[in-house]
Formats: sequence, structure tokens, C-alpha cells
Amino acid sequence: MSKPLISALAQFAAVTAGRNMTKAAYVAVTVGVLCMVLLSDKRAHEAHGWISALLWTCLAYFVFEWLVRLRHMTQHGRLSLYMSSSAGLVDAIGALAVPVALVLGVEPRTAWLLGVLWVLKVVPGIPGLRQLRRVLVLESGPLVSVLVIFLMVVFLASVAEYFLERDVQPQTFGSVPAALWWAVVTLTTTGYGDVVPVTPLGRLVAAAVMISGLGVFGLWTGILATGFAAETRRDNFLKTWESVSKVPFFATLGPAAIADVTHMLRTIELPARTTIIRKGTQGDCMYFIAAGEVEVELPGKKVQLGDGAFFGEMALLGNNKRGANVSTTKVSRLLVLDLVDFRVLMARHPDLAETIDAEAKRRALENK
Repeated sequence: MSKPLISALAQFAAVTAGRNMTKAAYVAVTVGVLCMVLLSDKRAHEAHGWISALLWTCLAYFVFEWLVRLRHMTQHGRLSLYMSSSAGLVDAIGALAVPVALVLGVEPRTAWLLGVLWVLKVVPGIPGLRQLRRVLVLESGPLVSVLVIFLMVVFLASVAEYFLERDVQPQTFGSVPAALWWAVVTLTTTGYGDVVPVTPLGRLVAAAVMISGLGVFGLWTGILATGFAAETRRDNFLKTWESVSKVPFFATLGPAAIADVTHMLRTIELPARTTIIRKGTQGDCMYFIAAGEVEVELPGKKVQLGDGAFFGEMALLGNNKRGANVSTTKVSRLLVLDLVDFRVLMARHPDLAETIDAEAKRRALENK
């Protein structure tokens, strides 16, 4: 085997060991699950040969991936931690589920259905799932409370409908378990209509269950929405704090002052060659450059401003009209301070106000 090929394989193994999902893994999951679906269709009988070949190829990749990670974790003394983690369990299932089923004598078309478990491998790569998990943990108390209410309503409604409808509809409401199906369908507002109460009191109970269903799911939605909003604010605050702390202009501020500033600023990401300010427009905010570079078009010259610089303050200190065009020269992350917050910040931190005022006067003299 040639040295370039050995080097490429070693590099591929290193990338596989060091990341949750590689591009090759995404391709293998997509192809494998698609082939599993095609294999279940009897109309694709003629193509079963190459479908099976692709499935075995995908399985071979997942086995290779699992073995590489086992070796990597063994070398770093983290084998037990990896094998007991969710990622390790998913990797093991993806590599062993289908072979074990085949060894146990399960019919191949049925055994390959376990390939659907491969989709679990993409879970760590979904950005919002970590946030969802944190929301579910933090809001577990209220969510479980609403679940208890849901179960209570389901059980009480099924017993009530059994009592009211058992003599009229013995086939559909002949037992409490049979009435539970109706209660779940009604409380979830699915409304299949296969089981319907016909007595006046039965319909009255059904109406109460429908209204309760709206309330229960409204509570769940509200709890999750509030939790997500709180987590989003938390993430945005942390990102803005990080950006603010890197701006030299705020370097002299203490933690309390930085927190105060962070609550006022909002972060925007802009691509290169994006116009931020147009000359002559009304000014209602100023900008701090957390990362990147902008170009200011002044009469007869252009000025570049880099990390830590700020601009747009002239319109907030005096004339509200913008005095120059400003655009990004490369991908930039800016912190935006709106006019109202600008005035509050200047009142709370006179030293910042003096610095900004001095810089504005210096620029005014340069622009004459």
C-alpha cells in the first residue's frame, strides 16, 4: 500500500475519532436509511442486489467508525466513559444491531429495518437539541405537573364515559380500557370520530374533555415557549458578553458595568461589502466592531476601522443626520447601541461619555 494512501487513511481515521459526525457519516446515514426504505418495497425487487450492497457498505463504515473511536478512547483512557455515554451507545447500536439480528436468524428484510437507528447518529449535530434538553431539564417540574393533569383528565373522562355510555354502546364503551382510547383521542383534540358518545351527559363530558385538551396543550406550549425564550436570552447574553469583553473601548469597565452594557447591546453578523450606514439618513444607533473591518467614505479619502473601533456616534451627539457612508470590507460582527440606550449608558457611565465625546470631536476636526 502506497504511503499517500496510508497517510490519507490515517488522517481520515483521526478525523472520524475526533468528531461526532463527519461528512462521510452524514452520507452513510442518508444512503443507508434510503436503501433501508427501498428494500422494504417489494416493487424494487430487481434492484435488491445493489441496494443490499449499499447497505452492507454503510454498515461497514459504521463498524469502522465505532472501532476507530473505541481505539481512540482506549488510548486516552476514556473507554468506559465513551461506552456508557449516549454517543457511545448510539455508535454501538449502529454497528451491532443489524449484524446481531442477522446472526439470530431474523429475516434479512426485517433485520435491515434496524438501520433506521442510524438516524440517531445525527442527533448530536443538531444545534437546537442541546438547548431543548436544557429547557426540558429546567422546566421538568411544570411539564410533569401538566402531564399529571393530562393523565387525571384522561382517566376521569374514561370512567365517566364508561358509566354513561356502556349500556347504549357496549361495543365501544364496554370497558374502561376501551373508553381510554376515546379519552386520549378527544383530549389530544385529534377527533378521529370512530368512537362518539351519544347520550346527552356523555356529550357534555366530551365537551369538557375537549376544552381541557386545549388548556393542557396550551400550558405545555406556554411552558416550553417561555423556557426557550429564557434560554435564547441567556445564550444571546453570553455571546454579547464575550463580544463586549473583547472590545478595548470597554476594557476598563468592571463586570457589573459590562453586564449593564451587554443588556443594552445587540449583536449583528454582516457579510463583506454590506452597507451599514448611508450618508444623509437619520441616525438612531451607533456601532462597535467586535470582529471584522468597516470602511468609512469621507470627502476625498476612505478610512478603515478594525476590531475595537466604534462609529456612528456623531449622529447621536449632535446632528441626527449621518455624515458618511459606512460598509463592511469583510465578514464582521458588530455591537449595536440604540439611541435610547446610548443616552442611558452615557448617563450611567460618564467616563464612557467623555471618551466618546472626545473621539467624536477628534473625528470632526479630521473631517473638516
